Amino acid sequence: MTQDEKKRGAAEAALDYIEPGWVVGVGTGSTANYFIDALARIKGKLDGAVASSNASAERLKKLGIPVLDLNAAGSLPVYVDGADEATRHLHLVKGGGGALTREKIVAAASTKFICIADDSKLVDLLGKFPLPIEVIPMARSLVARKLVALGGDPVWRQGFTTDNGNIILDVHNLKILNPVELEGQLDHITGVVTNGLFARRPADVLLLGGAQGVEKLT
Repeated sequence: MTQDEKKRGAAEAALDYIEPGWVVGVGTGSTANYFIDALARIKGKLDGAVASSNASAERLKKLGIPVLDLNAAGSLPVYVDGADEATRHLHLVKGGGGALTREKIVAAASTKFICIADDSKLVDLLGKFPLPIEVIPMARSLVARKLVALGGDPVWRQGFTTDNGNIILDVHNLKILNPVELEGQLDHITGVVTNGLFARRPADVLLLGGAQGVEKLT
């Protein structure tokens, strides 16, 4: 079974958590795209979606799913998104696609966060995947120095600008032993918009696509 088939399996399993009349929070990335495609099959039952990126908003619109502004939608019943890494504690690393800030905002506005991923994303310890951090451009060097002091190796994602007009530093070689503590520590660095640790508000359900089907972790 290919990785794409595993992603699609997890994405389609998330449809079980969607009820008629809902506005659904939708994430960004390859697995989230499979979820958007699956949503199109039930779009007549939905009141719309809130997207965590311009790319996801475009895909939703192309499939005829109304895209709402989060300020107008208010609190959401559910948010569905992928992850770059996940643990059995449902702590995540996200932001490989650079949409981490809006993803974190939509997750915070949602009652339930369903994370969908293929089984290769499950790890015992977060940090092998470089941790993305969204930074105000003028603070790039300042933030990088602080990250080095924390033991990380920050690399500027050159040629990439977030939907918010900021830059991304990808931090390599961080041993993330306490994700909740580190998430708060990183967010307190002046110039950081947010970081890709989803630990203070982890996923509520992790749907892992594998060769034997979809495993559900709660």
